[in-house]
Amino acid sequence: MAGPVISARELSLVFQTADAPVYALSRVGLEVEDGDFVSFIGPSGCGKTTLLRVIADLEQATSGTITVNGMTPQEARLKRAYGYVFQAPALYPWRTVERNVGLPLEIMGLDNAPERIARNLELVNLKGFEKKYPWQLSGGMQQRVSIARALAFDPKLLLMDEPFGALDEIVRDKLNQQLLELWDRTKKTVVFVTHSIPEAVFLSSKIVVMSPRPGRIIDVIETNLPRNRTLDIRETPEFLSLAHRVREGLKAGHSYED
Repeated sequence: MAGPVISARELSLVFQTADAPVYALSRVGLEVEDGDFVSFIGPSGCGKTTLLRVIADLEQATSGTITVNGMTPQEARLKRAYGYVFQAPALYPWRTVERNVGLPLEIMGLDNAPERIARNLELVNLKGFEKKYPWQLSGGMQQRVSIARALAFDPKLLLMDEPFGALDEIVRDKLNQQLLELWDRTKKTVVFVTHSIPEAVFLSSKIVVMSPRPGRIIDVIETNLPRNRTLDIRETPEFLSLAHRVREGLKAGHSYED
């Protein structure tokens, strides 16, 4: 039986600054299983993005251990074991949609790039926009291009750092629904950072609630909501109960003193 996709043990990270050390993460322990949709939620500065960056080998832990698909984060990065979606789409304005999506494939020298590009643009409902430029797209469409780019080389793991945080609620709801459908179709493992309780509950199979800095895990909540869910589920007692538990965990996290 395969092990967890991500496994962290006693993970801590301290940034050394000119003024004083900044304790970003403290003794984090976490397992993410194949096919999970895991959301990290917590107050600003709690280490959500830092933890995601450690998984992606964009930051290195000070102590503890972490594996990604059984490898070190560095090995996973070099083997392109994950796709990463940033808070901003970070698209090249002089490249068309298809050339933005195909950039990782160009770097990897893959021969079947056109087929991959077409397949992933269809996954994010952007078929027909191949020749458009980023400035011709809405913010939500730009972010969908960045998701297609992250999926271009078919990684099993998708890391997403507040990809919808700057969008209005109506667009965000639509993209939440589309992301859930994409997750169901592709069976990817997703790790998602958010500040939004409704977003975390709606999207996730598992919610990781984090404390203020230094980031600790306060609670890990299995949602047990049906995989094929629609926005209407947010009015159900089950959804509201989960949202309440997340909210209580966030309140409890503020009682930690360093």
